[in-house]
Amino acid sequence: MRKTKQKLIATEIGMILLALIWFIPIYYLIVTTLKTQQDATLNPLGLPKTWEFGNYINAWVKMEFPKAFANTLIITVSAVFLLVLVGTLAGYALARTKTKMSGIVFIIFLAGLIVPFQMNIISQYRIVKTLGLMNTLFAVILVDVAINMPQTIFLFKEFIENSVPWELEEAALVDGCSVPQRVFHVVIPLLKPVVSTTVIIVTLNVWNEFMTPLLFLQSRKNSVILQEVSRNIGQFSTDWATMFPMLMLGVMPLMIFYLFMQKYIIAGVAAGAVKG
Repeated sequence: MRKTKQKLIATEIGMILLALIWFIPIYYLIVTTLKTQQDATLNPLGLPKTWEFGNYINAWVKMEFPKAFANTLIITVSAVFLLVLVGTLAGYALARTKTKMSGIVFIIFLAGLIVPFQMNIISQYRIVKTLGLMNTLFAVILVDVAINMPQTIFLFKEFIENSVPWELEEAALVDGCSVPQRVFHVVIPLLKPVVSTTVIIVTLNVWNEFMTPLLFLQSRKNSVILQEVSRNIGQFSTDWATMFPMLMLGVMPLMIFYLFMQKYIIAGVAAGAVKG
C-alpha cells in the first residue's frame, strides 16, 4: 500500500513537471505580448519591465483584425457546415451499403488520409484558376472541404456502424419511413457526439490552415488572420512585440471556442469508447 502511494505521488510530481515544461512556450507568448521590442530581445523569459498593453491596439490596427477575423470565420463556418452535411450523408451511405463497390469507394476516401494534400497543390491551383475562383473565399472553402472530407467521412461511417443500431432503422422501416425520414429523424439525432467531435477537429484544421489561403487569396481584403500575422515577418528581422499580440488575437477565438466545446469533446471520446 505504501509503495503504491509513493508511486502515485511520484507520478503526480512527474505530471506537474511535464505540465510546467509544456506551459513555458505559452508563458513566453503571453509575456512577450506586453513587452517592448528591446525588452523582448534582451529579456525573453523575464517579466516585462514596462507593461505595454498598447501592443494589442497596435496589432489590432496593423493586421486589420475585424476584416481578417470575418474572412477566417466565413471560411471556417462554411467549410464546417459543408463537411458535416456531406460527411453525414456519405458516411451513412457507406455504413449501410454492404457491396463491393461501397468498399472500393471507402478505400478511395481512406487514401485521402494517407496522401498529403500538398502533393496535389499544382492540380488544385490549376482547377481553381480554370474555374475562375482565384482570390475568392469560396475557393479556399472548397479546397478545405476537399482536404478534410476523407477524415470526416471516416469518422461518421465508423460511428454509425458501431454506435447506431440497425434495429432502430428497421423499426422505422416497419412504420413506413422512407430512407430520408430514417436518416433525418432516427440517425442524425444520435450523431451528436461525432458531430461535435468533427466540428472541433475541422474547426481547428481550417482555422489554422495557412497554405490554402496563401495560394488562393492574393488581395488583402480577403486575407485571413494567419496571412496578416505572416506579413509581420521581415526578410532580415521580425518585430516580436507586434507579432506576438497578433498571434494572441488569432488564437483567442479558438481558445474560447475550445472552452465552450470542452464537454462535447469528453462526450465524443466516451461515446467512441463504447461499441453498440
